[in-house]
Amino acid sequence: MAVYKYEIIDSNGKHKKGTIDAADELTARQTLKTDGSTLVSIGMASALDKEINISIGAPVKPKELAIFCNMFKSILAAGVTIIEALSMLAEQTENKKFRGVIEEVHDDVQKGETLSGAFAKHPKYFPEMMIQMANAGEASGSLETSFGRLSTHFEKDAHLKALVAKSMVYPIILIAVIVGVVILMMTVIVPQFTSTFDEVGAELPAITKAVMAVSHFITSYWYLGLGLIIGIIVAIKAIGSTERGALMFGHLMLKAPLFGNLTVKTAAARFTRTLSTLVSSGMALVEAIHITAKIMTNAVVQQAMLKAEEDVTQGFPLSVPLMESEVFPIMVPQMVKIGEETGSLEEMLSKIADYYDEEVEMATEALVAALEPLIIIVMAGTVVPIILAVLMPMFSLYSAIG
Repeated sequence: MAVYKYEIIDSNGKHKKGTIDAADELTARQTLKTDGSTLVSIGMASALDKEINISIGAPVKPKELAIFCNMFKSILAAGVTIIEALSMLAEQTENKKFRGVIEEVHDDVQKGETLSGAFAKHPKYFPEMMIQMANAGEASGSLETSFGRLSTHFEKDAHLKALVAKSMVYPIILIAVIVGVVILMMTVIVPQFTSTFDEVGAELPAITKAVMAVSHFITSYWYLGLGLIIGIIVAIKAIGSTERGALMFGHLMLKAPLFGNLTVKTAAARFTRTLSTLVSSGMALVEAIHITAKIMTNAVVQQAMLKAEEDVTQGFPLSVPLMESEVFPIMVPQMVKIGEETGSLEEMLSKIADYYDEEVEMATEALVAALEPLIIIVMAGTVVPIILAVLMPMFSLYSAIG
C-alpha cells in the first residue's frame, strides 16, 4: 500500500486536502471520486506529508464528546438541519481524526443514512450509548433532548475520570523520583565508594556488603532486571486478558487497601449516571443495563451487571440482583428499590450518581492525603539504608585513623 496526498473539491464545493492509502494511484483516484468529489491534484506523499498517528488511550476523550454533544444540541435548537450541523461541527473540531470521522458521518447522512446508523460505523469514536441515544432521539423526534442528556453525561464522566487521574498523579511522580534516586545512587555513587573501600581493605558492615552486592548486580546485570520487569508486565497483561484473570484483578481493585474505596464509589457513580441517562431517553431497562455493563471497566462489576440483566429479563426488580451482588455500597440497591416502588427510578438513579460524584471527590482527597506520608516513609526506607551503607564504613575508618 502506498500513501498519496490529494486535493479535492467535495460535492458541497469545499476544498479538502489530505492523504489516502491505496494500492496505486488509479485506485486512489477512483476512491476519491466515488462520492462525487472533483479531483484537483494527487501525488505520492512524502514523509513530511504523512500524518504522525500516536494514539494513547481512546481516540476521543469524554470531554471532547461532551463538547460535541453540547454544540450539536445548541445548533439543532437554533433550527439548523442535521447535515448542516455536522458540517459546522467538523469545521470547529480540533481533533483531526475526530474531524475526519464527523465528515464521514456527514457524508453518510447526506446520502440518506440515519444519524445513529452513521455513528454505528465508527464504534471507536461513538460509544454504544451514544448510538442508542441518537437512535431513540430520531425515533421520538427529540434528538435535541437526547444530545443534551449525552452532553451532561459525558461532562460528568470526564470530571469523574479527572478526579481518579488526579489521585494517581502525586504517587506516580514520587515513585518515579524514588526510582530515579535509587538508580543514581546504585549506579554512580555507591560504585565510587566501593572502589575506595576495596583499597582500604577494612571489614565492612553487613548492610554495606548487601548494598554493594545490589549495586554490582544492577550495574553488571541491568538487562536481567529490565527483562524481569518487562516479563512481569507482559504476564499481568496476559492474565488480565483472560476471564478468570480479569475477575481476579477486579476483586483486587475493589478490595485493595486505600484504592478499593475509591474504585467502588467510582463504579457506583458511573453505573447510576449511565443507567439514568439511558432510561431517561425512553430505553427499556434491560437494554439500558446491557449497554451500561459494556462500559464498566471492572470485570466484577460488569459480571454483576450482566447477572442483573438476566434477572430483570426474568421479571425481578433491579434492586434484587444489585443487593445480591454485594458489589456496590448498600445505599445503591436501597435507593434503587425506593425508586422502583415510587415509580421514579430515573430520578433516583440521577440522585445516587450526584451523591457518589461528591463521594469520589472526597475519597480522592482522602487517598492523596493518606499516600503522602506513606510514600515519604517508603522513600526514607529505601534511601536511608543506602546512605547508612556508605557512611558507616567511613565513620569506622575515621575512628581508626583517629
